[in-house]
Amino acid sequence: MDVDRLNLPERQVPERELPRQRLPAASLRRLHFVAMMGGIGLALLVSSGAGPVALWGKISSSPSPHSNSPLTSADLSDHDLDRQRPQKQAEILLERAVSRSDGTTAQSDDQTNAQTEAQIEARIDAWRGQLKWDSQLGDLTTVALNSNDQRLRASAVEVQLAAYGLSKSESSVDALVRQANSRDHAQKIWALWTLGLLGNRGVQTDRVVQVLTAHLKDSGRDEDARRWAVEGLALVGTTTTIAPLLDAMRNDPSAMVRERAACSLAESGMLSHDQRLIAVPQLINYSSDPTLDAQTHALVFQALAAITKQHLPNDSAAWRNWSENNSGN
Repeated sequence: MDVDRLNLPERQVPERELPRQRLPAASLRRLHFVAMMGGIGLALLVSSGAGPVALWGKISSSPSPHSNSPLTSADLSDHDLDRQRPQKQAEILLERAVSRSDGTTAQSDDQTNAQTEAQIEARIDAWRGQLKWDSQLGDLTTVALNSNDQRLRASAVEVQLAAYGLSKSESSVDALVRQANSRDHAQKIWALWTLGLLGNRGVQTDRVVQVLTAHLKDSGRDEDARRWAVEGLALVGTTTTIAPLLDAMRNDPSAMVRERAACSLAESGMLSHDQRLIAVPQLINYSSDPTLDAQTHALVFQALAAITKQHLPNDSAAWRNWSENNSGN
């Protein structure tokens, strides 16, 4: 398998429109530039009928927003940035960070990237409650969450929480747990996503993982809710999320949920590379599991290739041999 050509599913961000969430259907694959983006919807993974493997789209090829505005293309000083409204500050810094991590510009300039992310971090508290969650900010955070730069993904999480006006507190988790049990479908799935954001920032992380896992395992809940419980777990990014993601990848009745779990283990979400390696032995076991269908086996091999960066055939014996020869590395 050519690892360089491996395709993985893109992560989508639920859109929140106050006071209620509206979730328009849209396809992330139609997004070319921020100016052309019409909003992020929760129905972005509506099946094309081609099956999970065909739906996978490479994260690193996510569209990168660019602007002709000198405010976004120039390296503004902190003083110049502080003269802008909070909304504009967030847009400028996110656009700058995304453009430098898209593989076509100064991706190698880690010092500059770190400076931009530090500028975002320094302003997050001041932005909280001052940002408007609109399509522009939604598009930017979506692209940032699909970045290969783990620090940029973390910045996107912080910006989303600030735009939602949520404090990183136990009371926010309490409110979201109640909302996750709502009969309002849109409110429920937005809450599952947002619990993942808070869990990632260290806010009652163990509780968040327990709540999301419970929603994922409850077969009485609808497919979409289970899918967004998976997305929430992927956002949390702790080692404790690996087991429920592996379980969902093998046992969930929905091909879409299994696909999203595989992606979350392989490349998307907030797990580190070392954490993803923890899933490899179980993935190898799955590769020879006769109870799994062909599509899930294909997801297993794609996940193994993405995590290990190995060019191996879709053959369980080959992967077991590689694992045995590299167990001490």
